[in-house]
Amino acid sequence: MELDCQDWMSALPEGLWDIPLTNLAIPGSHDAMSYCLDITSPLVMSESDLFRLLDGLFYCFTRPVIFKWATTQDKSIQEQLSMGIRYFDLRVAHKPNDSSSDLYFTHVIYTHLTVLETLVSVATWLKSHPKEIVILACSHFEGMDDRCHESFIFCLKKLFGSKLCPRKESVLTLRSLWASGYQVILSYESQLTERYQELWPAIPYWWANKHTAQGVIEYLEWKKDLERSEGFFVSGLNLTADRSYITKNQKESLRTLTYRNWDCLRKWVEEQMPGSDPKSLNIIAGDFVGPLPLCSLVIALNHKLQRKSSSQMKKQHQL
Repeated sequence: MELDCQDWMSALPEGLWDIPLTNLAIPGSHDAMSYCLDITSPLVMSESDLFRLLDGLFYCFTRPVIFKWATTQDKSIQEQLSMGIRYFDLRVAHKPNDSSSDLYFTHVIYTHLTVLETLVSVATWLKSHPKEIVILACSHFEGMDDRCHESFIFCLKKLFGSKLCPRKESVLTLRSLWASGYQVILSYESQLTERYQELWPAIPYWWANKHTAQGVIEYLEWKKDLERSEGFFVSGLNLTADRSYITKNQKESLRTLTYRNWDCLRKWVEEQMPGSDPKSLNIIAGDFVGPLPLCSLVIALNHKLQRKSSSQMKKQHQL
């Protein structure tokens, strides 16, 4: 279980308060809301007709399989916040044939919890931790038309109010965000970002789509060799099993797969460096962020920045 890192941002050395957040190491949660999937809910609209047919015919077999491979987290969003997660991958959708305006999170199927009640709990947590900054990455938006988007954005603005950091803030540092009272960076994967200054564009997510740690690491190293993103970007440690792999490994689950590959992924994370260098990393997201010590590993990387900064200042002083 992760140690308590609920106020890790405010606990960082003062020398890091003026470094852009895009240069800090930030722990993230992949498919953050999959801990509360509703096994009885319909499949999301993007699933194929063939899969829907199979799910209808063999429901008793497909649903347990879906549940154990679609579940990527086992801690509530409040627990993830208190463990140190500051980036949340939130896949939002409206259920088909639902006459209500309620929105849910998805990962193959829908969640028990609605989007609104979940984000209310985030807003409540932030009130008790006024120096912690969260990045909410809303995406997918299945089943949502323009009217649904407008209503959702209105709710987000009303809920977070002055805590929402506007897009006009070009350089985000802890010190500048604290001074302005901003605590929420809202990434929204839609062209609607152009209409609202409270919405930030979609954050690139490096997804390897591999079922081994070595495959993930090779992909991430390849991405590091390319041109670095200017803003926020996410390195995804999450493993992915396709239907062929799942069929051949019926006794496994995403949890067992993740745990089996963790040592290799952990060693790779420990070797990483945040900062502005071309091969440095920013947000590092993974699965099962409660049982696995991702948060403490990623947060600790920031102290490399502090040591590097101190070393550079010492050299300048000597000169």
